[in-house]
Amino acid sequence: MKASAFTIFSTPIGACAISWADRGIVGVQLPQARESHLGARLHRFHPGAIQSRPPNNISVVITQIIDLLSGAPNDLAEAALDMEDLPAFDRSAYEILRTVPPGKTITYGEIAVRIGDPKAARAVGRAMGSNPFPIIVPCHRVLGSDGRMGGFSANGGVVTKARLLSIERARIDDTPLLFEELPFNVRPTTAR
Repeated sequence: MKASAFTIFSTPIGACAISWADRGIVGVQLPQARESHLGARLHRFHPGAIQSRPPNNISVVITQIIDLLSGAPNDLAEAALDMEDLPAFDRSAYEILRTVPPGKTITYGEIAVRIGDPKAARAVGRAMGSNPFPIIVPCHRVLGSDGRMGGFSANGGVVTKARLLSIERARIDDTPLLFEELPFNVRPTTAR
């Protein structure tokens, strides 16, 4: 997948980048430690891509990404991805993952089962680690079978993954979310 153009845009979690070609989006970059690292990383994956004003269809996706990272429950399902050069297994995993809505999670094993190979959880993990479309293909929503975060290949690792899940108000255990209303039969304790 070779990008012809890219743009860098601001989000609530920092500067992100998106790259595209004629058939659709070929990559998304999450924030790096420094914005200059973002451009360097993008050029490493897409040499020759030029920074450009995004066409209308890409601008729509950028707005949806910003909205999602601001807490709006946008699933980005309409974003056109160019997955032609990706391995068939990875494409299958990404297509399954794109059906998981914001605020929900899935396990590596559940994706493997849906692909048709229940023993392929590690292969799913490898596909998530090489996901060129983070946020659009929401690999942050994939957890281990024990509910643990697992890994995350973006800058910040598991901390970034937890932040993304928190923005989406995803439940990964029984701990109430910040500002979540408690059930009527549970009384909060007060310090005395």
